[in-house]
Amino acid sequence: MAFSFNGSNGGRRGRRFGGPSAMSDINVVPLVDVVLVLLVIFMITANVMEFGLDIQVPKVTRVQNTAQDLPVISITKNGESYLNDKPININLLAQGIRQRFRNATAVYVRADKETPWDPIAQIVAQLGDAKFEVKMVTAPIDASERRRR
Repeated sequence: MAFSFNGSNGGRRGRRFGGPSAMSDINVVPLVDVVLVLLVIFMITANVMEFGLDIQVPKVTRVQNTAQDLPVISITKNGESYLNDKPININLLAQGIRQRFRNATAVYVRADKETPWDPIAQIVAQLGDAKFEVKMVTAPIDASERRRR
């Protein structure tokens, strides 16, 4: 599509009084600017939306990958317990799991590495008494961390 401006149209006058003819292209620069800004915003907020609780699990040399969808009990540094990011009393733990997850036979326990052993032991004992299989959540040690030791 070709346009002519300021008398470059072969000697014919463009519009009335010899002004430039109208431009009929769509300006996409503002659209691209908005899309790039939205992309940057989504990239920044994507990392924030992963987990609600900040729990640093202990690192071990061997971690078994599992793809089971089980309830997760999280224990913070302060000893507070959460069932899938909702606070729960240790004494009502087994009852809460059975109410929310009817067919659950196993439970993931995710504790911060700085958590005292006492709350972890109490939760594992409660789950054992309720006949739940306890699976501890850990993180693998990076190869770079192994070299530093």
